[in-house]
Amino acid sequence: MGTPDFAVNPLKALIDKVNVVLVVTKKDAEVGRKKILTKSPVKAWAMEHNIPVLTPDKLKLEYQEILDYKPDLIVTCAYGKILPKEILAYPRLGCINIHASILPKYRGSAPIQWALLNGEDTTGVTLMYMDEGMDTGDIIATSKYVINSNDDVGILHDKLSEIGSKLLIDNLDDIINGQAKRIKQDEDAASYAPMIERDMEELNFNDKVVNIYNKIRAFSPWPLAKTTINGIEVKIIKAHYQHTKSEINKLYMDKNSLGIGCVDGIIYFDIVKPSGKKEMPIKNYLNGLRSN
Repeated sequence: MGTPDFAVNPLKALIDKVNVVLVVTKKDAEVGRKKILTKSPVKAWAMEHNIPVLTPDKLKLEYQEILDYKPDLIVTCAYGKILPKEILAYPRLGCINIHASILPKYRGSAPIQWALLNGEDTTGVTLMYMDEGMDTGDIIATSKYVINSNDDVGILHDKLSEIGSKLLIDNLDDIINGQAKRIKQDEDAASYAPMIERDMEELNFNDKVVNIYNKIRAFSPWPLAKTTINGIEVKIIKAHYQHTKSEINKLYMDKNSLGIGCVDGIIYFDIVKPSGKKEMPIKNYLNGLRSN
């Protein structure tokens, strides 16, 4: 049970090890400005490999068809829906989940983004048994990853997907044989990673420069942090910063660079996407400003 690209690697890994009898994913969604109806990455991959796919709209009412496949084990990864107790209770080997943080930190829907937003040095993946709570089940195993200062959410997403796949396969035999560990989570150490909202995309330069840098990479390549320059919205894909004396919100610009003053330095934009245009290096953007 999974939906986005993050869940494709674990599905591929499972197919090489066990008989995957069914894939459950979200319904086809409208994508882009043209609102093209598009299969989820998991559905597209499953269909290419002739695996049956279900896309229940209301899982609490439409779970019986899933149980009719008589699964011994259910694996979820970024599925995007809460599993009802009827599904959780059915498989003889349980329901397990691949979660992109070291639980109990960053429970919820956006653990990768929040790890970057908060400037964490490490993150990782947790393999866990599921219960009726939000990422509250017993831990089977974890795998840590040291965050590189250049990692953005896209890079981290891909790395953690690979780590999660390996973690699943490394523990699959123990799960099937009933020998997997069950480690209770420390509720006192729990934190949450709620969904990223659109109003969070705007950059506020009345902040420390490292926080602004972390926000840019936490939102790149999606949904992208943004600001307004000369009255035009500009989305920021890559940036770097310098600790130096600066004036908050002041534009620092020469023929090769463009930055904005923050509380303790300047954030310089490297790759940007002006409204209505494709992404471009900052030199190209500056050339366009000069020609207007």
